[in-house]
Amino acid sequence: MSTTDLPDGTPSTEETAVPLKLDMKVESPQACLRHVVVTIPREEIERYLKKEYDELVPEAQVPGFRAGRAPRKLVEKQFKDRVEDRVKGALLMDSLSQITDDAEFSAISEPEFDYESIDLPEDGDFRFEFSVEVRPEFETPEIKGLKLNRPVEEISEDDVTAALDGLLRRYGSDEATDEPAQLDDKLLITATFKQDGRVLSEMDEERVDLKPALTFSDSRCDSFGELMVGVKEGESRTGKVVIGEGVDDEEMRGKEVDATFNVVEVVRYTKPELTPQFLLELGDFESQDELRDFVRSSLERQAEFRQQQALRKQVTELLAGSADFDLPPELVKRQTRRELERKILEFRRSGFSEDQIRSFVNAIRQNAQDSTEAALREHFILEQIAEEQEIEADESDYDEEIELIAEQSDQPTRRVRARLEKSGQMDALRNQIIERKVIELVTEQAEITEEAVSRDDQGSDNEFAIYHNVIRAKDASAIPEAKYDDSAAPDADAAKEKD
Repeated sequence: MSTTDLPDGTPSTEETAVPLKLDMKVESPQACLRHVVVTIPREEIERYLKKEYDELVPEAQVPGFRAGRAPRKLVEKQFKDRVEDRVKGALLMDSLSQITDDAEFSAISEPEFDYESIDLPEDGDFRFEFSVEVRPEFETPEIKGLKLNRPVEEISEDDVTAALDGLLRRYGSDEATDEPAQLDDKLLITATFKQDGRVLSEMDEERVDLKPALTFSDSRCDSFGELMVGVKEGESRTGKVVIGEGVDDEEMRGKEVDATFNVVEVVRYTKPELTPQFLLELGDFESQDELRDFVRSSLERQAEFRQQQALRKQVTELLAGSADFDLPPELVKRQTRRELERKILEFRRSGFSEDQIRSFVNAIRQNAQDSTEAALREHFILEQIAEEQEIEADESDYDEEIELIAEQSDQPTRRVRARLEKSGQMDALRNQIIERKVIELVTEQAEITEEAVSRDDQGSDNEFAIYHNVIRAKDASAIPEAKYDDSAAPDADAAKEKD
């Protein structure tokens, strides 16, 4: 548990080898919440006050006296407020640190209390209380001998060709056309969303691929392709959009709303020729075969990701059966953004394109509470196993993850690391590494049956995703922004800039 930052850089007095005498009472109002009442006896307050004044008096500057020569009583009167505030801070800091070491719970958040509302008493004991979110307590399930099915995908040449076509769409020529729109054309559209004639939201110009379905952050239009095929520049089409079951507004869940799509432009794509010059510009590739091998490696990472996710789902479902605990809805709601950030990191290191990632994120957002609760439950189980098995993430693990993410971006490795550190996502990366290692450990000790499955693009070829809330979100920042402009496979600059 990390303690709350205190004002004015209040120093801890932990260097005083004498531990604090304190009384701690812990209540459990919820499975993942502890309410702690701390009482520090008067003798400890006096000890801390004495220490502060002993250090202050020899250096105190009081008008009418040389530095350090003023009477102690006068110094105590002159600096009373300052010293008491420092003592209050030191007592809070040291007691919280001591509670961290001694408590029988593991905190997952900062203690919640109002520093300014806590007063150091003139007489009597010092008492304060706080609430803190903690890991749920449960008995670690048995991890040996689980029976698991491992899905095995075969990447065909047709799969490579399709992924290569997706990559090349970034480099082909796009030209506006007056002809009716076809599937896989690009549309520049605006949109208005209404319910019973009331405008819910309006969408500014967005460029979308004309796919059978169009997804939004909180909803989807499954008839988008049918609706828009044949449309021309300047025309409009009105259809239905279905709000997801995971939106905050319970009354809107599953409701249909009217969507009017206005076509600003229809753009047709022309595939580039794979000339030797283009291959060099694309990524210093010497041949089409080398480029196809590069694309195949990306598809293999995606297949590995799906395999790991399938194993993870089986493992956590089997383990969760013997780990019974409830998760407070408030905790689930607060963790939604962190879970999205973690999933995006997983997608990036696994070779998925930006279009695919948007689809995944929108799907998660539309069922946010259930998906976040499931992910948190999995995390607590896997984290507890990791602690007991002493599984940690070392620097080489971070390097490997960051290099894989860099391959999917137009950024060098150093820049990717700096961005992750600045945005506070290294903790999410650490959880990702630890959880993967636990799954690998459990899988090594399991009874595995391999099962051939067909390659699953998870609907990415049949839908296009954009980040827009049809229902105006109260907290638009809950949608993580795309950090990089990826494609279906690592692009040329990534290959050249990775360092």
